[in-house]
Amino acid sequence: MHNVNIGDLSVSNDNPLLVIAGPCQLENTDHAQMIAGKMAEICAAHGAQFIFKGSYDKANRTSLGGKRGLGMDEGLKVMQSVKDSIGCPVLTDIHSPEQCATVAEICDVMQIPAFLCRQTDLLLAAGETGAVINIKKGQFLAPWDMPNVVSKIESTGNKRILLTERGASFGYNTLVADMRSLPIMARTGYPVVMDATHSVQQPGGMGGSSGGQREFAPVMARAAVSLGIAAVFIETHEDPDNAPSDGPNMIPLDQMDSVIKSLMAFDALAKADPLRV
Repeated sequence: MHNVNIGDLSVSNDNPLLVIAGPCQLENTDHAQMIAGKMAEICAAHGAQFIFKGSYDKANRTSLGGKRGLGMDEGLKVMQSVKDSIGCPVLTDIHSPEQCATVAEICDVMQIPAFLCRQTDLLLAAGETGAVINIKKGQFLAPWDMPNVVSKIESTGNKRILLTERGASFGYNTLVADMRSLPIMARTGYPVVMDATHSVQQPGGMGGSSGGQREFAPVMARAAVSLGIAAVFIETHEDPDNAPSDGPNMIPLDQMDSVIKSLMAFDALAKADPLRV
């Protein structure tokens, strides 16, 4: 079982739950600090570990007219401000090998988007930075295919790896989450993450943008955490219906306290009697 240290955090499938949370898209410094601050307080109150996430570029928007974000330079300034003011580790997406070294200077965790999880050049460049790499399993991959992805990162000498489930494509505009994928990916020994909000996304479901069923995100989170995993990934916003991206599947910020409280109860139960498959 691999234990991945991220700042003061210790992340594994046996340790207390890590919550990776924040808005889908970074908007500005004040907004990021507000969400990070509230989530840090909530997680501390309930005994959860916490990493703030936010994307500086949504490079895979459904339509050309979708808002992509602040861009790398401005987005990294926002991430640095969150680290300085809140004191928590931060995570963001990367999209090309050229971005990796620059992003790794500021962000503790670099995330490989699901659509890019087999892009060898990107995986190698990310691994070579020595940063923690969170790989989202592609909607087109089986969980037993992920060791091939892991081996690409490992070939750089980097074993600071997290593996995230975010659902599998099921027909048009629909995802399904197979909970078997969590213990299957855990067989790699690496910490496993459940992306509770993107797993209820409806890709392209609104024509020019993606839809979602946010009411089921806590359901996905509870089901996954009850199995005994390392982390849960949740996007949140104070006004999801007016967020620049992924609003339909984000959990409102004012609901996060009760969500995290319940998840920590499931986590304690699962970690007291670990499931081994």
